[in-house]
Amino acid sequence: MQKKKENFLDRVIKKNFNNELEHVLEHKEFDEDAKSLLLSILYKLETAYSDYTQVKKNVMPKEEFLQMIIDIIQKDVDKINLVKIGSEEANILENRTFIVDKKNKEITCYPIERKLLYALLKISKKDKIIKDKYYVINRTISDMLNTGNNINMVEPMRDFNGFSWSVVIKDIESVEHNLIYQNLRIIAGAEFLNKWIYNRESIIDYFELLKEKLEKLYGKQKQEELIDAISKLSVLLEVKYDKEKTKKFLNGKKEIENRIKEISDKEEFTVKLTKEKKELNKQIKNLDTLISDKALLQEEYKKRNAKLPLEKKIFSMRVLANMLKEERQKLENRRENINKMLNPQKFIKYKNELEEKYKYIQYIEATNVEKKITAELLNFQNEFLECYKIKIEKAKTKEELLNNIIELRYYLNIPLTRENKIFELNQLASKIQEITQNLVNKGIQEKVLVNISNQKGLNYYILKEIFKTKIINLESVNIELTKENERLYLQIFDENIFDEKVDLGDIKQFDPKQFNIKLNKTIKVFNI
Repeated sequence: MQKKKENFLDRVIKKNFNNELEHVLEHKEFDEDAKSLLLSILYKLETAYSDYTQVKKNVMPKEEFLQMIIDIIQKDVDKINLVKIGSEEANILENRTFIVDKKNKEITCYPIERKLLYALLKISKKDKIIKDKYYVINRTISDMLNTGNNINMVEPMRDFNGFSWSVVIKDIESVEHNLIYQNLRIIAGAEFLNKWIYNRESIIDYFELLKEKLEKLYGKQKQEELIDAISKLSVLLEVKYDKEKTKKFLNGKKEIENRIKEISDKEEFTVKLTKEKKELNKQIKNLDTLISDKALLQEEYKKRNAKLPLEKKIFSMRVLANMLKEERQKLENRRENINKMLNPQKFIKYKNELEEKYKYIQYIEATNVEKKITAELLNFQNEFLECYKIKIEKAKTKEELLNNIIELRYYLNIPLTRENKIFELNQLASKIQEITQNLVNKGIQEKVLVNISNQKGLNYYILKEIFKTKIINLESVNIELTKENERLYLQIFDENIFDEKVDLGDIKQFDPKQFNIKLNKTIKVFNI
């Protein structure tokens, strides 16, 4: 009876969201094809989201997610241009599948649901979500997190169809951005990342909050290693995916290199600054004289206007006076900076800031970018797995352990490259085995997982296979062990789906005294 009631409530919620979107679309000048596509997106998200939630657990609540999509359509989009593939209009897209114009609230897109959803998510975000003081990475990490979040939010439609889960690697816009984002989602939390990415207040320093959160959970050293890896990867990915922005960063790199070179000889740098300060004092004094002397101001007014074309002439002496005050303020600001740099303590701070800026911007001109990204991604996975070990150790309740098991299953199925998922990588095999074994043993000890055998090694040998299954509701998984031609086989299944049988090997490899498993019997894996 309870189940029927829940299903009824689900239908009511679906109907309400659909009605709300239809009401929003009534006030939009979208054509019927665009409206139909948006309604289809909402329907497919509703259909897939419960399965998505079971597979990932740590996700935005469905109602919140659907409401967010409707709000984006209402507030952030005024025009949607759907372009037929192969048409003359498609030339505007060049090699892209969509274009987002945030200023004019306009989306131009192929009539592909997944791509339109991605464009909706992109148009709603601030381009920069990290404060300027972090330089370079304020742009690169912002881009990395925004892109990762877009890919993450499209996942319910991309990998779930209402009855199965299949990671479609070719449809993931960037496997690197996705993997990094999923790492952070697991170790820092989905709620934290969503607050950060969709925050509209500029006063909060979320990057600093991330550091504090990671340090509290995993220790200072791990925090520093994770932040360093994220920062390097963000710059390398910018180089790979955004050539235009990379060119702009190169100018910044040269400027910083010149500054570092300039301060390498402190004595010469001090002499240069002192000379510049004297010149600034002279310029400021001259401006003060001009501003305060009406006759001199009038003379300056005539002199400047004589050199300017008609459309650029200064309107009045009052305008000129304001211009001179602005010039004076710029000179004053520069003089103040020089005073700071002439202070020994401030000089050291300035030097450290330059070196910190150069720490990551140097990767802008990296060679063999693809190889460097692969190497850094592997390094990041090793750091991530170390943190996941700590997370497992801290798990105290059955619910936490269950969520860790489901979370690890999801993580192992994330692609690291266009060819390989995490669990297929030999470079991570030993760490993955250690973590999986610890999690299985702890799960059995806390009676979350079934104790199949008195032999711990055999328990792990069998139960590690559940981390590869694509059955959506992992909690409902059953297994059955059979013996065929002196070999042991494992069948994983639930009420509706049977995975392919797994050949566990020659039965002679197992100690007959401890091999106390009943064959041909259905065993429920989770004691929940």
